[in-house]
Amino acid sequence: MAMISNFGRPRAGQPAPLNETVSNQMKRMRRASTKPELLVRRELHRRGLRFRINHPALPGRPDIAFTRARIAIFIDGCFWHQCPQHGMLPKNNREWWQEKLRRNVERDREKDAALLALGWQVRHFWEHEDPADVAEVIEQAWRHPHEPRQPPS
Repeated sequence: MAMISNFGRPRAGQPAPLNETVSNQMKRMRRASTKPELLVRRELHRRGLRFRINHPALPGRPDIAFTRARIAIFIDGCFWHQCPQHGMLPKNNREWWQEKLRRNVERDREKDAALLALGWQVRHFWEHEDPADVAEVIEQAWRHPHEPRQPPS
């Protein structure tokens, strides 16, 4: 049985991938439960904290949500959310990617505003941050929910 490939047939509004290797790499990228998310979740769980993952009723479906404390956590990928330290633009289809990634960051700010309007704290962390350090900041926010909230970065 021959395998049918979508290579060369992008979805509406998407440019064609550079080659089949790139196409396959993009298809394998996870949208949820990435390795950095799993490491942070494991560390939080080890510390005795319980949470919801990808809460469907909240704007942006936070990666981790503490419903009683009203804290929404996002573990942002350096590429997809334009990390100032590691973010880069692909050379192929550069203008398309520039707009796509700009819109991702804009959407992040929109969901942050929606969560803040609902009375939630919003915290963003980069995928390259140490999971134990991230868990420490989250645990402190969870244990002291009434301390002044930091605006999202």
